Amino acid sequence: MFARSALTIALALCLTQPAFSAEDNTDNSVTPASNKTTAQNKPQANQADEQSLKPTIVNQMSDINTQSDNEPDTSKPVTPQTERALENAQAVVKTMPENPAASGDSNKKSTQEKSAQNWTLDGLNNANWVSDLGKGQFVEYAKAQVLLNRHHASPGVIDGISGKNMLKAISAFQVMNGLTATGLLDTQTWDLLSAGQTNDVFQSYTLTQQDIDGPYAASIPHDYAEQAKMKGLYYTRVTEMLGERFHMDEGFLKKLNPEATFAKAGETILVANPREDLSDPVSLIIAHKGAKQVYAFDSNNKMVATYPATIGSTDTPSPKGTYQVKAVAPNPWYGYNPKNFIQGKNMKPLSLPPGPNNPVGNMWIALSKPSFGIHGTPEPSLISKTASHGCIRLTNWDANALSKRVKPGVTVRFLE
Repeated sequence: MFARSALTIALALCLTQPAFSAEDNTDNSVTPASNKTTAQNKPQANQADEQSLKPTIVNQMSDINTQSDNEPDTSKPVTPQTERALENAQAVVKTMPENPAASGDSNKKSTQEKSAQNWTLDGLNNANWVSDLGKGQFVEYAKAQVLLNRHHASPGVIDGISGKNMLKAISAFQVMNGLTATGLLDTQTWDLLSAGQTNDVFQSYTLTQQDIDGPYAASIPHDYAEQAKMKGLYYTRVTEMLGERFHMDEGFLKKLNPEATFAKAGETILVANPREDLSDPVSLIIAHKGAKQVYAFDSNNKMVATYPATIGSTDTPSPKGTYQVKAVAPNPWYGYNPKNFIQGKNMKPLSLPPGPNNPVGNMWIALSKPSFGIHGTPEPSLISKTASHGCIRLTNWDANALSKRVKPGVTVRFLE
């Protein structure tokens, strides 16, 4: 049985150049949910994977030029069986509202003042559904975003705000659970989100010395030529790294921890307790340009994950039609080629080192259409809110989650 689908917003921020993997190790920025209020402070191998990114396997410029200029389109004809599956998946997607809208009065001062008092561990974990909460930033929305994240209906960054990405995530969750897609956080949706959840949605986390030591970059220059000179495009600060690890907006992380310095090991902070890895292998991916959303389906045509996305722009649209996943490259080198677009005064090809602030983030899922792919981003809060050079851009954590459940040959279809 196929449910109905919905999701929409913003343009896209993606790059059309090839990316090359520096290491064949996956990013572990996704922190598994804990059944305790305190995060596990075990050795931070995930941060080492994300930030140390030693450039030991560098593709030379001749390799980049050759691949960029001569790489063939390896797309294969879609089999009748896959076409039927795609048509069924599209039917699900097309039942979803592209622009779900929040309801309620945005000037509910009494509710807002009440919620404003509860940005604490207990206040967040004990938040319950409130009718007609309206627009704004509330503990109820923050809790719902973590729950949506756990159900693989990604709201993008967790920020406690009822923005379009959250409304699209609610619509997707409703479809995935057989409800009519409205994008409204009603009591039935809240109850389904909360059902079976025994783990706290927010948790305490104690900073480690490795968190403090990094490595970090002093800054990330805008000029690609300057970026190409760097050892790695690392995080620039502790809060940026923690925001990505816990799938949070950096400003929201600071809001929850107004007294934190984020500068010393042993300091305890309040963070989200996000999802575990997706268990279902992905067989089909639909990138909906109008909805600015990516939908993942399993072999039974069940929608198993959705992600807000930046997909092309009017000037540099994403491709049309059906393609396949060609390869998965964690921690990619980024090959800039002015033949694709010109950045600043850079008229020669450049190779930019790996790191979460790489133009394609720390994950590249190459498509059979040359120089197009699904990838991460150095600016997760802008997903589905800006424009792109044609690719499918996700948050780093969503790109990594998807990469773990796809393999070469998985079908990807672009819908207008």
